[in-house]
Amino acid sequence: MNPRNGQTPLDYLNEIAPQAPKKPVFALNMKTVVFAGIILVILMIVLVSVVSGIGESRKEPWQRFAARLGATTTYVDSSTNKIKNSQLRSLNSDIKLYITNTQRDLATPLEKLDINAGKLPASIVEEETATGMAERLENGRLNAKYDSTYAREMTYQLATILALLQELYASSANADTKTFLETAYNNLQPTYESISDFSASNE
Repeated sequence: MNPRNGQTPLDYLNEIAPQAPKKPVFALNMKTVVFAGIILVILMIVLVSVVSGIGESRKEPWQRFAARLGATTTYVDSSTNKIKNSQLRSLNSDIKLYITNTQRDLATPLEKLDINAGKLPASIVEEETATGMAERLENGRLNAKYDSTYAREMTYQLATILALLQELYASSANADTKTFLETAYNNLQPTYESISDFSASNE
């Protein structure tokens, strides 16, 4: 076979030489498989972390609410025999009854979020314990001003519970949960107003 007219010998040789097979663009080899596997594992870890983070962020306000109720009932119980004013004693009993009922009804929302009220994160329990409140109550007792101190401190404590109930209500979509939160808010509001009025009149 001879070169065609106008074709150089080099072009002719290149034309008749056997062509090396082209590699497919997405040819699979061991390195590609390993690399793809690593990328997949990383994506899975990131996805699990994101989902877990979202779940924990949804749980935290509810954990805080449960811890706040627990801390409040501790102060209610410890103050029962220290309060002298009969009206304030009655309000204190109302708060105790409210917390008992709310903790009972709170069990269902917590269960849906897989939260164990008896095993709340230590950091949240510590934050909600409000050790400063205990110190101020003790100072009030030592200065013969326990009732006014308790009324002031409990007014603030109940206000934080109402605020947290509003926060939970705004972020909840479930109709039953919203009903529970609305009922809990409405049940506490009158007691909050009463103890707030008592505090204002005894300052």
